[in-house]
Amino acid sequence: MEKELPSDSGDATLSNLGGKVFPYEQLQEELVEDLDAEFEQDMEDIFEDRLRDASYGETESPAERKAFRSFYFHELRRLQIELVRMQDWIQETGFKLAVVFEGRDAAGKGGCIKRIMHRLNPRVCRTVALSAPNDREKTQLYFQRYTPHLPAAGEMVLFDRSWYNRAGVESVMGFATAEQVDQFYQDVPLFERLVTNAGVMLLKYWFSIEDEEQELRFLCRIHDPLKQWKLSPMDLQSRVRWEEYTKAKERMLLNTNFDFAPWRVVEGNNKKRARLNCIRHLLETVPYDVLPQEKVDLPERVHHDDYERAPLPEEIKVPQYY
Repeated sequence: MEKELPSDSGDATLSNLGGKVFPYEQLQEELVEDLDAEFEQDMEDIFEDRLRDASYGETESPAERKAFRSFYFHELRRLQIELVRMQDWIQETGFKLAVVFEGRDAAGKGGCIKRIMHRLNPRVCRTVALSAPNDREKTQLYFQRYTPHLPAAGEMVLFDRSWYNRAGVESVMGFATAEQVDQFYQDVPLFERLVTNAGVMLLKYWFSIEDEEQELRFLCRIHDPLKQWKLSPMDLQSRVRWEEYTKAKERMLLNTNFDFAPWRVVEGNNKKRARLNCIRHLLETVPYDVLPQEKVDLPERVHHDDYERAPLPEEIKVPQYY
């Protein structure tokens, strides 16, 4: 996929709107604000990089790290523009897309999903992250609680963990019996065949990280107040049972890599590269086209001589703290 993307370069003015010249400099300021939002999200990665350097020594020179960060932000923006184009095509054509994100705890699934969703319309693209099943759901057909969240026409759904919980955490932690896990492996090809036969494109990504990298990310969760909520007792057990999770993952990938719903493994030790690789693969896999955009003319605001804006009472205003 090599689609021509809009350039950030241009003349001093972009267009003439109702006789008013739109200054290019203002657009540049908006672009900078967009980048600021990415920088804010990037702060947690900087914290991890510093801890990684302190623990294992620097793997990149400051110049190399700076150069890649600059590339990362520009490439992420390019890919996010393509995601918006893909979203428009999905909505216009009635395409149905479901994307499963799986992997060990702290593998980077959530960060990738966040970057995919960041610029998209939540009415078209949504994330599904189900909590543990309640007592009633435990008595249902296992796949039943996932089916209401599958996409309808013109929708894209990202599953932050999925029905593969049964092959992973439920199997390792004993939340499902060996017989239930075996039954899952018999049923999952039938379920996913039903899904794909209904016209849903089903993509499955496994985010892979090494033992030492997961340990470092858990340490970050312990020491970073913005991440402590992510660390659960289940996460701690995943460290203890690393090898059991490895065996469960290997069985899952071996037995559920169907030609109609294949797995793709994302190397996740470097979060930024993992995000770019996953998003680009997603864009290259979905057969979308760039739709022609209709010209939008901004209408003039109507002014009335008798209009006067009423002042707001001071007591309802939020104080100007900053």
